[in-house]
Amino acid sequence: MVSSMRRDGEVVRLLLSFLFLVAWEAGSGQVHYSVPEESKHGTFVGRIAQDLGLELAELVPRLFRVASKGGGDLLEVNLQNGILFVNSRIDREELCGRSLECSIHLEVIVERPLQVFHVDVEVKDINDNPPLFPMAVKTIRFHESRLLDSRFPLEGASDADVGVNALLSYKLSSSEFFFLDIQTSDELSQSLSLVLRKSLDREETAEINLLLVATDGGKPELTGTVQLLIKVLDVNDNEPTFDQAVYKVQLLENTANGTLVVKLNSSDADEGSNSEIVYSFSSDVPSTTKSKFKINSSTGEIRTNGQLDYEETKSYEIQVTAYDNGSPSMSGHCKISVKLVDVNDNIPEVSITSLSLPIREDAPLGTVLALIMVSDRDSGANGRVFCSLTPQVPFKLVSTFKNYYSLVLDSALDRESVSDYAVVVTARDGGSPSLSATASVSVEVADVNDNAPAFAQPESTVFVKENNAPGCHIFTVSARDADAQENALVSYSLVERRVGERALSSYVSVHAESGRVYALQPLDHEELELLQFQVSARDAGVPPLGSNVTLQVFVLDENDNAPALLPPGAGGVGGAMSQLVSRSVGAGHVVAKVRAVDADSGYNAWLSYELRPSAGGDRSPFRVGLYTGEISTTRALDEADAPRQRLLVLVKDHGEPPLVSTATVLLSLVDSGQAPKTPSRVSVGAASVDTALVDVNVYLIIAICAVSSLLVLTLLLYTALRCSAPPTQGVCGPGKPTLVCSSAVGSWSSSQQRRQRVCSGEGPPKADLMAFSPSLPQGPGLSEERQPSESEHLGKPRQPNPDWRYSASLRAGMHSSVHLEEAGILRAGPGGPDQQWPTVSSATPEPEAGEVSPPVGAGVNSNSWTFKYGPGNPKQSGPEPKKQTQVSFLLRRKGEASQPRQ
Repeated sequence: MVSSMRRDGEVVRLLLSFLFLVAWEAGSGQVHYSVPEESKHGTFVGRIAQDLGLELAELVPRLFRVASKGGGDLLEVNLQNGILFVNSRIDREELCGRSLECSIHLEVIVERPLQVFHVDVEVKDINDNPPLFPMAVKTIRFHESRLLDSRFPLEGASDADVGVNALLSYKLSSSEFFFLDIQTSDELSQSLSLVLRKSLDREETAEINLLLVATDGGKPELTGTVQLLIKVLDVNDNEPTFDQAVYKVQLLENTANGTLVVKLNSSDADEGSNSEIVYSFSSDVPSTTKSKFKINSSTGEIRTNGQLDYEETKSYEIQVTAYDNGSPSMSGHCKISVKLVDVNDNIPEVSITSLSLPIREDAPLGTVLALIMVSDRDSGANGRVFCSLTPQVPFKLVSTFKNYYSLVLDSALDRESVSDYAVVVTARDGGSPSLSATASVSVEVADVNDNAPAFAQPESTVFVKENNAPGCHIFTVSARDADAQENALVSYSLVERRVGERALSSYVSVHAESGRVYALQPLDHEELELLQFQVSARDAGVPPLGSNVTLQVFVLDENDNAPALLPPGAGGVGGAMSQLVSRSVGAGHVVAKVRAVDADSGYNAWLSYELRPSAGGDRSPFRVGLYTGEISTTRALDEADAPRQRLLVLVKDHGEPPLVSTATVLLSLVDSGQAPKTPSRVSVGAASVDTALVDVNVYLIIAICAVSSLLVLTLLLYTALRCSAPPTQGVCGPGKPTLVCSSAVGSWSSSQQRRQRVCSGEGPPKADLMAFSPSLPQGPGLSEERQPSESEHLGKPRQPNPDWRYSASLRAGMHSSVHLEEAGILRAGPGGPDQQWPTVSSATPEPEAGEVSPPVGAGVNSNSWTFKYGPGNPKQSGPEPKKQTQVSFLLRRKGEASQPRQ
């Protein structure tokens, strides 16, 4: 049982070791930072989370933590923003000693999944350490018997800094006995000696005090001093001497502990105890050197005392002193220079700096993306590094200096094809066996503004009802930009122009970000039917690119204008229409006409007329045409009728809800042959016409009406024949428009009772009617129909032909002038295409009103009428059915009203 549990535990441990090894290999990326030593707490080092490709939101859930090898808690990471900062004081000298390179290696560990990242933080040296002498006061014993130019070696100062900060210079205070001699060896090491320039006399000068000042090369300069106390003695006059002043030794850095370095040999010319020599390291030898080497005081053998590292210290200089046993003792000095030989025990290091990322997709070939520095702490062939890139990337490495490379662009980039590249740099040294290291960099391709914003379509149509609320949203424009980031950030603006006398911006505005178009003021269909403008879409690139979309805003009509009455032909009191009517007129005689227009369009401008019933309920002898506004008699007038008739005519449009205006018509009944007195407010022209109507002979009236009807019929037939012929420069060709007037009762002939021919549409018309009428079949029936008999004129009024019916799209001013326009004639002969609009029958009980069938759903600004000549309303009786003939009309806008013709 116990052995089974033990085997299970071993399996679990093996599995965990395998998972840890896989996670370690997955997180082998390395990041480098640098920070000056002695930086304050909180000093920014780098955005470690961003550089490692980690999101801030996943630091805590993935148990982000940092482990330092030998760095303690010098550096810390803020998990809120992913910034690596200095947590405590960093002393480079304490951390790395006198090594030229000093860095703190961090291991960043995240879980879920487990990843390990390696981060090196280089600690840069600052001149924060002054030169230091081994002691503040150094005592030197000189015998008075010493010869001139006798030398006493001095231990120089040491500077914990490196580089130029540790480059020392010395200066000795002035003395008549001594001067300072500085010798520089080929290793750039300095040897200091105190040289006697004047003989000493102990009886005159027993002690001499000198000050030696050492100054480093940092900025600012730091200095260190030592007090030299020279005591003049008169004893043993021979010091031990070495066979050579400097011993040079080379050792492999992996030399085993206890290996012999050198055996010193010195001699003393004295005898006895004065010639017995004792060896020791000079007091100026650093403690780190003493920890690496040891000396035998009797034999002078120097052996290794620890593990040597070429990368830590490449050479050692050891000062050795040999003392004799004389009294006073004399000493001799020598220096051992130990140089270490490198072995290939360090893998190369790759540092990627000065990243010019992201790179623009239009960057020229040869653009430098990053600077790559490779290094190997080894030397010679072991430290010679070769670099290479992952294949199939549009980049290459260009060597700029020893161990320095530039990552440059080698082929064209296309962000739409590949937006980023993972570039791996491999560094391999020349040692045997070879060691290698890799570093990766993610190259993001930055977008350039090479795509303009594009609208889905170049034009858009918008329908807006008039009388909208100010600031209401009417449309939203949207443009898409294939670029990215700010190059795809689209802003919208109006392309300013003048709309009449006002600026476009006083009508509409567009939101710069959303593209929502707003109407700044209520729109009026009667003032502005179509508002066409352009909206510009610009991106935020440099330079910006843009495109335009055209918006056509159609202002839909609403029933906001009541019918407006036109001035009557003969004025009455208070604006009422006054008219004299002879009692001898028969039924159906037109005695007056109410004219009105509506500023709206379509159904909102389609007017109908009706009489308001009298208060007493008496049946009026007059009626009004439903769509013509013509007031006619329903029967013959007699003496029982009141001599003054007051009629109230209601003028309604067909809007929702309908608007109504009221017209007052005053009719004065006079006996036949009586000369009516013209009211003072009646115009001269109208008075002359009314007087003529009374004075002329009835037979003359009949003759004139008959001749007029024949003339109109002849003109219509002539026009139809000419237009059915091939196009020429005649009636249907370009030229001055021909005016054709309709009669008061809706037929194509002139009125029988009125001598004045008035074109329908007095007042400001809103549309012109361009008509084409095909040739009508010639036959007896047509001739008889177009030439009424005298009895018809004298008896009952002529009824309109029940075979006429028409389907119309009516606008304001339904009674517009009829023109044969030169360029817009629509032709539709028998059997031709017909507009298949559903119609609403509005037949009226009055025969003269005919049947009116306006189009349903024709919309605003419908510009076509269709008249059908053929079998009419089945409710109305008429002669035998005739062949149906279609006449098409086209409406156009016209600026001037048609003038009445006399």
